Order: sequence, then structure tokens, then C-alpha cells
Amino acid sequence: MQLRAVWAAAVCLLLVVPAVSTAQKTPGQIQKELDRKNGLIGGHKAKERVLTTDISKQTGRINDLQADIDRLALRQQKLQTSLNAKREELAAVQRKLRQERARLTRLKARLVVVRRALAQRLLDLYKAGEPDLVGVVLNADGFEDLLTRTEFMARISRQDAKIMKIVADAKQDATATEARLDRLEAKAAKVTKAIEKQRDEVSTVRVGLVDRRGRIESARSAKTTLLASSRDRRHELEDDVASLHAAQKKVQAKLASFSGGPAAAGPVKPGSGGLIWPVNGPITSPFCESRSWESCHPGIDIGVPAGTPIRAAASGKVVLMQGTGSSGGYGNFTCIQHTASLSTCYAHQSRFATSMGASVKQGQVIGYVGCTGRCFGDHLHFETRINGSVVSPMNYL
Repeated sequence: MQLRAVWAAAVCLLLVVPAVSTAQKTPGQIQKELDRKNGLIGGHKAKERVLTTDISKQTGRINDLQADIDRLALRQQKLQTSLNAKREELAAVQRKLRQERARLTRLKARLVVVRRALAQRLLDLYKAGEPDLVGVVLNADGFEDLLTRTEFMARISRQDAKIMKIVADAKQDATATEARLDRLEAKAAKVTKAIEKQRDEVSTVRVGLVDRRGRIESARSAKTTLLASSRDRRHELEDDVASLHAAQKKVQAKLASFSGGPAAAGPVKPGSGGLIWPVNGPITSPFCESRSWESCHPGIDIGVPAGTPIRAAASGKVVLMQGTGSSGGYGNFTCIQHTASLSTCYAHQSRFATSMGASVKQGQVIGYVGCTGRCFGDHLHFETRINGSVVSPMNYL
């Protein structure tokens, strides 16, 4: 009967003030709002997982495309080098062709001159009468003159033959050279055209890959923006949830204050991992919960009214006690060493109930719940540590 009156008084007290803020909502309204916002947070986390997966896949595709682009760029560069070499080869062929053609022109000009000289000589010989051996002998002034005249005739004959052979060989050589160089030029032009075609094909594929990579990067950028927006909104919701938890704890503390005395410790609640629960209450913040000011909440928050006795989770020795001025946001803070590796810590206490270096038994009261340090409402922040590093208390409770 007395408990029913307390609840009625508390509800009446909360309903008297207009519900214009979180702190003025009823416990049911706060819980409903918590459920709604936790649902939204879950939705944002699911969305972020999908977006993160998509971004990771798109990053992988971009990296693969970049590797293909780099390979094509290298191939294009090699083709361009080969094309430049073929062009240089073609230019050399063309230079040689020009030289041969110039040589042929000179030979032809020389042939014309020689032919004119030969024609004039034949004409002179014809007019003078063709010299024969008898005429040379009869007109010779002695044996030595005869030898000179004979040698002169032979030299004239050999010179004419030599000139004719030079001209014929040069003409044949020039004709063959021109034909050979025409074939080389045609072949070089064909090879150059083939290389240019390959280079253009590679360039087209490379441009396509670059365009595709750009589209994927744009899509990834858009999803990255959505991911950042979702995270910002989730952090806002998590801050709202933290405020709602604080309001819920204040309501619980307010309700507890109507009992007229200090909160009871309640029955001992053993855990399945060897520890007992330091207080009996709901978990309002799970282990490693992400918040706007920390990426991983290093313990669990258990929502209980101010003044609730805190029990040692196991037997051990008090190895750390810090007040609000030195705990860095933990408020009144106590740590107990249970084994060589395992220790537990208790934060935001309203006051201590043990001393530094004291040996405590499992279940012994070591302090009382409060909201000292960085805190938004009465609760117990409980940590388990292995060799000083935080681990999930749920593995031991």
C-alpha cells in the first residue's frame, strides 16, 4: 500500500509540470522515446554497414581499374616508342631514297654528257676516217711512235667502254635502289599504320576505363557523404539516448527518494563468469558503446538510484582510489585487484565505503552509487580489466 502511494505521488509530481522537456516526461514516455531512438540508431548502423561495404567494394573496383589503366598506359607508351622508332626508320629510308635519287640524277646527267662526247668522237672518227692498223703503222715515226699510237687507240677504246659500263651500272643500280626503297617505304608505312591503330585502340580503351573509374569515384563520393551524414545523425541520436538515460536515472532516483531512506542493496545477483553483479539494475549503456566523445565506452552502465550500495564483484585488494579531482571524469573511483591479471573498477560513486589497500570480500559494500565526474544521471559505471586493459564485463557476469 505504501509503495503504491509512492508511485502515485511520483507520477502525479511528474504530470503536474508540462511535458516540454526530456526530464519532464514520464518513465513510460522516456522508455518509449528510448526504444524509438535506439531503433533509429540501429537503422543508421545497418545503413552504415551497407554503405561501408559498398564503399569498400567500390574502392576495390577503383584500384583494379587503376591497375588496368596503368597497364594500358605502359602498353600505350611502348607502342608510342615503337611508333617513333618506325617513323625514324621511315625517315632514314626516305633520306636514303632522296640521296639515291639525287645520285641517279647526277649519273643521268653524266650519261648525257658522256653520250654527247661519245657521239662527237664517233662523228670525228667518221669524218677523219676510221684509223686502221696499216694507217697507224705507215704514219708512225719509228717504232716508239708506233707503240704510242697503238696504246693511245687502246686507251680510247677502253675509256669509252668504261664510261658506257659506269653509266649502265649506275642506271641499273639506281633503278633497283628506287624499287627497293619504294618497297621499304610501303612496308614502313604499313607498319606505322598498324602501330598507330593499336595505339589508338589502347587509348580508346584507356579513356573508357578512366571514365568508368570517374563514375565509380563519383558514386563512392556520394556514398561517403551519405555515410558521414548517417554517422553524424547517429551520434546525435546517441547523445539523445544518453540524455534520455540520464533523465531515466533521475526519475528512478526521484522515485527512490520517496521511500524515505537510503536505497537497499537488494539480493546478491551472481554472474555466470565468477563475479557477482555489483548492483541490481538494468544495463543502460553496453560495453564499447560508441558515443560522440568516445569511440568505445570502456565498461557498462547499470541504472540504479543514488545511494544504492555497491558490492565488490569478487574478493580482492583495493589498489586504486581516486576522487573527482584526479580520476579524469570517473568521479569517485575505486579499483580492486582480484587475481594477478583480473581487476574490477567502480566509477561515479557518491561516496566511498572502503579504504586504499583494504582487503575486501565478495559482496562487501565498497561504496554508494552517485553521479560524480562526467555523468548525466545516477548510475554505476562498472569495468573489468585484464592486465590493465578493459574487457567486456559480460564475459564475467
